[in-house]
Amino acid sequence: MFRTFYLSYLLRNAYKVNTFIYALKSIPGLRKLLPDKLYQSKVLKIFGNIISILLEIINIFLGKFLYLFLMIFCTISLYKTEISTTFLHVFFFLTIIGSFMNTYMFNPTKDKYYAMFIMRMNAKSYTLTDYFYAIFKIIIGFLPFTIVFGLLSNVNLWICLILPFFVVASKIVIASYNLHLYDKKGIIINENQPGKYINLLILLFLILAYALPALNIVVPSYLLLILMILMILISIKRIEYIINFNKYREMYKIVLTASNMNQVENANRMAKENVLKQITIDSNKTSNKKGFAYFNDLFVIRHSKLLWKNSKKVAGISAIIILIAFIIVTINPEFKMSINNMIMTYLPYFVFIMYLINRGENITRAMFMNSDHSMLTYSFFRKPEAILKLFKERLKSVILINLLPAIIIGFGLAILLLATGGTSNPLNYLILIISILAMSIFFSIHHLVIYYLLQPYNLNSETKNTTYTIVNLLTYIVCYYMIDLRLPTLYFGISMIIFAVAYSIISLILVYKFAPKTFKIRI
Repeated sequence: MFRTFYLSYLLRNAYKVNTFIYALKSIPGLRKLLPDKLYQSKVLKIFGNIISILLEIINIFLGKFLYLFLMIFCTISLYKTEISTTFLHVFFFLTIIGSFMNTYMFNPTKDKYYAMFIMRMNAKSYTLTDYFYAIFKIIIGFLPFTIVFGLLSNVNLWICLILPFFVVASKIVIASYNLHLYDKKGIIINENQPGKYINLLILLFLILAYALPALNIVVPSYLLLILMILMILISIKRIEYIINFNKYREMYKIVLTASNMNQVENANRMAKENVLKQITIDSNKTSNKKGFAYFNDLFVIRHSKLLWKNSKKVAGISAIIILIAFIIVTINPEFKMSINNMIMTYLPYFVFIMYLINRGENITRAMFMNSDHSMLTYSFFRKPEAILKLFKERLKSVILINLLPAIIIGFGLAILLLATGGTSNPLNYLILIISILAMSIFFSIHHLVIYYLLQPYNLNSETKNTTYTIVNLLTYIVCYYMIDLRLPTLYFGISMIIFAVAYSIISLILVYKFAPKTFKIRI
């Protein structure tokens, strides 16, 4: 058993290290410097192993910390119910959801396929070692944080110690039940493709977790503890069933079929099918424009449902939120001062909001899937003049689509500012509106620019450019950092407007100069 675990660890590690090296070679500037022999480099392999181990440690602890902090600890402070009981209440129902969504046994991963069907390892030994290692990581990862956040929520220490074992017990019970379903009825559960009944069950438990405390209803702590201890006792018996189960190989032969293994391809195929359903093919709907303007206009007309649907939805939700805020300050004037101060100092916060609602990335993906993946095979499509002309036309369309919710938010904030006491400097109203529009325009340009300069997709619409992923991640980090900034609306707004204008000019130059080389289909 230990030898199986050791081999499976080496296999997973080799896969991660090679993925890391491939990612390095995908970064511009390093591609030519790093030869293919790099995969044989012992030094880099050691470095990759160190990175892999560090990532494994981060995976064990960071996810659990964020889960307990964001999903439970931060949310329970919003309720008026007793804090320790609410902590256990939310933790209990979210754990049940997690037991259905992530069993660790029915997740079709490539390392399982390589181990069982390429390297012909014993399916039962591999599954059990891999599964119990995952269970061990759950206990180790959860234990310090259930103690910290549990004690901060006034939960008794001995209960905090039980919680990680309850998480593990829930997963064991569900995993054993799924094995039983296959053994008796031949039903295979793929946790990456849950059925509608599982989704309904997850929705129900989410409502029980978060909606009940909002209504001042929580399950008593003693009842939750009884259920947790009962689950742990049941799991002890079900471990025996998991260990004695003898059909792992034939079960994984179905779970790890080509259709299940190609999860990315399936997701891309489904995405393409969804996009195709929303394309309007009507010969009566045409354009009077010419050249690339005509080409882009046809794309926008035929994809109007896809392109405008989310924009209209976000605009509607934004209008409702602003209307609710207006009603609140009208009914309760005591909120006027605090909301007024927020609008005058929290403008950097809206950088993150505008980042989240901007549809630029989705639009560029649709452009590739339904246009560029074919057009990029023609050399005329990648000439500097052609690229710049189409880029300008597309930029107009993307900006227009994203401006709809931005206009609602910008004018809504200005009206809300006026309704909460206004400002001594009338210029703040104008700056508030224009800066929100500038944020929207900036993100529209940004997504289109990195699409042209770092075109990340291959023929299957899979992202194959590490730099593109890094740039998106850095964008998210910078925008998230803006949440904590508190700057006067006037100064930050003017800075944002100037930045957006400068970025627009620079982006046109970069696209014209570099896109003919970078705007191509990835291999």
